[in-house]
Amino acid sequence: MTDTNIVQRVKLTLAYDGEPFRGWQSQPEGNAVQDAVELAIKNIVEEPVRIHGSGRTDAGVHALGQVAHFDLPTPSSLDEEAWRRALNAKLPRRIRVLRAQIVDTEFHARYSAVGKYYRYRIIESPVLLPQDYARAWHQRGPLDRSIMTAVCGVLQGEHDFSAFCVNRGDGTDRKPGDGGNVRNVRSIRLREQELPCGSAEITIHVHGNGFLYRMVRMLTGTIVRCGQGKMTVSKVQELLEQANATSVSDDFEKAPLCAPADGLTLVEVEYPN
Repeated sequence: MTDTNIVQRVKLTLAYDGEPFRGWQSQPEGNAVQDAVELAIKNIVEEPVRIHGSGRTDAGVHALGQVAHFDLPTPSSLDEEAWRRALNAKLPRRIRVLRAQIVDTEFHARYSAVGKYYRYRIIESPVLLPQDYARAWHQRGPLDRSIMTAVCGVLQGEHDFSAFCVNRGDGTDRKPGDGGNVRNVRSIRLREQELPCGSAEITIHVHGNGFLYRMVRMLTGTIVRCGQGKMTVSKVQELLEQANATSVSDDFEKAPLCAPADGLTLVEVEYPN
């Protein structure tokens, strides 16, 4: 339902370097991306304004296409390009507004989203270059690409991903098998690029209709663990299928490894049309 008290709704597409921030969601100490953007808006309109993101990104996670919106109870003379310039003039250099749009008040950054694209960078090398610090997960040993590709095939599709998420512990967690943790991973694939000195960059691209808390990092950790030879493809299948049991036991098993935040980037949030 549209709020008739809203005069104007502004949609933002943002990029940020997640390394210095405590994630997207506002923090008591103020060191979150949301805090920085809200402060920039406040400095422009001279009143507090709350922004709503498409979802949370963890501390250290980056973004190329995070989407958020905010509402103005009083009219603004700024057009879309003026909003972009004004916000970038107020924001830290590690946060940039790529696009500002005046949108219909029925648009919602979170609830209107129909999909998200993520990518995860892995550097396979004896030594991690300084330029990749906090930008990739460093793997010193070789990874088995064929097994990693096979795992991607198992994880793709609609499943109950209860075994591939972290419980928040805030009362919002859903029990395995009740349908609340079902998501559709539309595609998950590997891309590889050779680097100098025998090194390689492996990028995992994930597209889905939505993701649970730390789900992309858990999927990545599982793929890498199989690539290290420490986990089998059949075990991954077993973790997926246990949520389909008629009665889920108390010893429900989670995937054993959550990949570090450093290598993860939210690339794009997908909306209808």
